[in-house]
Formats: sequence, C-alpha cells, structure tokens
Amino acid sequence: MPELPAPAERPSSPPAWRFGHFRVWLRPHAPRTRGEPAAREVLAEALALPADALPIRRDARGKPHIDAPFDDQAISWSHSGEVLLVALGPARELGVDVERHRERPRMMEIAQRFFHPSELDWLRAQDDAGRAGAFVRLWCAKEALLKAHGHGVSFGLEKLVFGEREGRLRLVDCDPALGSPAEWHLHEWEPLPDHRGALAWRT
Repeated sequence: MPELPAPAERPSSPPAWRFGHFRVWLRPHAPRTRGEPAAREVLAEALALPADALPIRRDARGKPHIDAPFDDQAISWSHSGEVLLVALGPARELGVDVERHRERPRMMEIAQRFFHPSELDWLRAQDDAGRAGAFVRLWCAKEALLKAHGHGVSFGLEKLVFGEREGRLRLVDCDPALGSPAEWHLHEWEPLPDHRGALAWRT
C-alpha cells in the first residue's frame, strides 16, 4: 500500500491532531448541510488526490469506506453546529463524533431511556455543574464507537457500556455483535472549548 503523504505544515492551517497513527482535522461546517463534500476535500488533500477521484463508497448501512489503493485506511466524519471533524487512519473500524455543549433540559430523561443503569449511576454521582459535560462525553463516545462499527445509534446506545477509569472513559461491556470490549479503543478531547470530540477504533 502507498505511504500516506505527510501533512502540510502551514502556520495558518485549521486545527489538526495526530492520535497515534490517526489524523483528525477540524473544518467549518454550514449547519443543516451534509458533511461529505467538505470531508472529501479534507481527505483529498491528505491523500494528494482530486476530491472527485477519491475511491469512497458506502456500504449497505451507509458507512463510508475508502477503496484501493488506500484500503488499509479507515475514514469517518462528524459534524455538530458549525464544526466538522474528519478522521483517517489504519484501522479495521474507525468512527469519530463531535458534539456541541448546549442546554439539555431533558438530559436525565434521555439518559434513563438510552443509557445503561451503571452509566446512569455515574451521571447521578456527578455534581450539578459536571453532569451535563459527563452526559456529552458518554453520548459522544457511544456514537463514535457505533459509527465505527457501522450501525449508528439505531443499534441501541444501551448495548455498549462505558465506565470511567483514571479520568478516561473505557468500554467495559457490549453486545456480542460489537466484539470484545478489549478490542476497542477510545480517545476523547476538546476540539474547541465548547465541543467534545471522541475517536473510536478497532484494529
């Protein structure tokens, strides 16, 4: 497989990150529009190809894949509000999610409906100031992993269970269809002060 081009270093370039072998870019996004056109532009620049020449296809569930000669790579993108994240790297499955912090008056009602009881206990243990941030962390982690697997949230957010260890969320249990929790990895960060990002992958 061809080596990926090194990222260009430009003093005024938009934010980008390296998490191990994975690269993630942040770009502006127009609300209520599709993320794929802008994601194609980002990936095309990273792979030194014209955007219309990228061998991107979607499977039966709508998950994007990139074909030869880059089929050793996985791709994913996510947008929230005016922010788009695009991820690329060598993985069996890869998913990225971004969520904007905002008021969620029905937060605990939603958590009771979609989260595992142990996750509910963790949320209830947070103080009032930290509970909303903890909710966003959980939601973002779950969506990133389910996007990596290709099902999306319709698979059932309660079918994967995260726990916090040493300040980091880790998958501790999941439906057998997702494989073993030990196979999955998660990286959390704040791409912007008012946003949460999560990158999930299985190698």
